[in-house]
Amino acid sequence: MLNQILIVGAGFAGSVCARELAEAGHEILVVDRRDHIAGNAFDVKDEHGILIHQYGPHIFHTNSERIFNYLSKYTEWYQYEHRVRGVVDGKEYPFPINRDTLNQLYDLNLTEEQAAEFYEKVREPTERVLTSEDVVLNSVGRDLYEKFFLNYTKKQWGLDPSQLKAGVAARIPTRTNSDDRYFTDTYQAMPLHGYTAMFENLLNHPNIKVQLATEYKDWLKQNLQYDHMVYTGCIDEFYDYKFGKLPYRSLRFEHQHLENTEQYQSVGTINYPNDFEFTRITEFKHLTGQKHPATSIVQEYPTAEGDPYYPIPRDENEQLFKKYQALANAEENVTFVGRLAEYRYYNMDQVVGAALNAVDKILERK
Repeated sequence: MLNQILIVGAGFAGSVCARELAEAGHEILVVDRRDHIAGNAFDVKDEHGILIHQYGPHIFHTNSERIFNYLSKYTEWYQYEHRVRGVVDGKEYPFPINRDTLNQLYDLNLTEEQAAEFYEKVREPTERVLTSEDVVLNSVGRDLYEKFFLNYTKKQWGLDPSQLKAGVAARIPTRTNSDDRYFTDTYQAMPLHGYTAMFENLLNHPNIKVQLATEYKDWLKQNLQYDHMVYTGCIDEFYDYKFGKLPYRSLRFEHQHLENTEQYQSVGTINYPNDFEFTRITEFKHLTGQKHPATSIVQEYPTAEGDPYYPIPRDENEQLFKKYQALANAEENVTFVGRLAEYRYYNMDQVVGAALNAVDKILERK
């Protein structure tokens, strides 16, 4: 048995690893530089009693029965299917683009078959799909690209879609039917009492201690006794930026409470691809099902500086990451897991899966 495993970060990656390793009989210390658990999924009631997501909307969805069942041990669920609208020239349209989007935008009356023919007619095929621009033009053509994707991408990433890898746009489907759900995963639900409550349950184990508002390097100066470290922070920071900083995109959130407004917008999230400096507005009561006579919303402003949220998917960044990854692979007593440690644009369920796989490897080695 290990005396102690140090886990850096109390988000999904760190908390799942902590729980599984504690269940296996190990003593766990989780440290986090923030003053709360749950990482970016942290939610809290604002001063008006409305449950908000401090770091922007976190919508849970997965096709993995294993991961859904795993998290179900730590939370009950509120069934929720996320819907998004995109505003173009002052009007709201279903997004991702579907048959209704086409019909409303172009004043048509297309069947599913005709919607497929429409895409075929307007698309700009390319032999080699390398960039996000290639993906969208190849799929829906230039007009829809310019109306829904081009400016949103520029705001979100600070780059033109032609400068981003294909995977970014490939996350957003195009539909010939009228399905207006943002995700089509088998399991779509929100933790009934919120993410923070789910994390409290995950970390509630006699073998787990949690120390917040703690820099792990400060902790290490005082305590050298640990047998293994699970690191979920930025991999470049772990190595003191030896090869230079890995680029990340950050966000600034403007939370607002609206008195005497029971419902502010028609769906959970509305995208503003071409207007304003923010990318989208989310109204939390849609996500949580909470009943309240007023409402709380958040606007998201992408920024170059600030907490790291999104690894920027470009070939040169991947090459830089590989240098750090080579160092990480040579570490015997450190496991790197999560979006920041693996420089991967993971969804929440993918982070849980990566953490469960990491634990299997740690237990095999030990």
